[in-house]
Amino acid sequence: MHTEHLGNVKPGRVAFGWFVSAAITSLIVIGMIAIGLLNREGTGGTAWGLLATFAGFFAGGWFIGMRRGQAPILYAVGIGLFSLVVWLLVNLIPGELLGADSWNVGGAYGAGLILLQIVAAALGGRLASRETRAATAGTS
Repeated sequence: MHTEHLGNVKPGRVAFGWFVSAAITSLIVIGMIAIGLLNREGTGGTAWGLLATFAGFFAGGWFIGMRRGQAPILYAVGIGLFSLVVWLLVNLIPGELLGADSWNVGGAYGAGLILLQIVAAALGGRLASRETRAATAGTS
């Protein structure tokens, strides 16, 4: 059964999946700061930050996969693209309009981070969608 159709993707669910992913990532980072794996200044700990990002977006993808059960890869790509929209808004509004510093991570690191988010969300969504389809097939 192929579920990867654009008609199965709802933009509001993509945004909510991103929100869940970002919230879980933030909670993991706060926990890492509390136990001393990361520092408050945000310097160092790149591997721990990437692990937190992977875990948070895996959980967000899993959440969407359990809720929808369809199109886990397209939802993962949508979550990654939504990250780009949020990054643009975060840089545009305070950076350009208010004259504040913008958030610049560099092209290669930024692309790698988006790819990590997409892969993590796709793995979580795929796992959850398989579980959802297996559960519904067992009840019918």
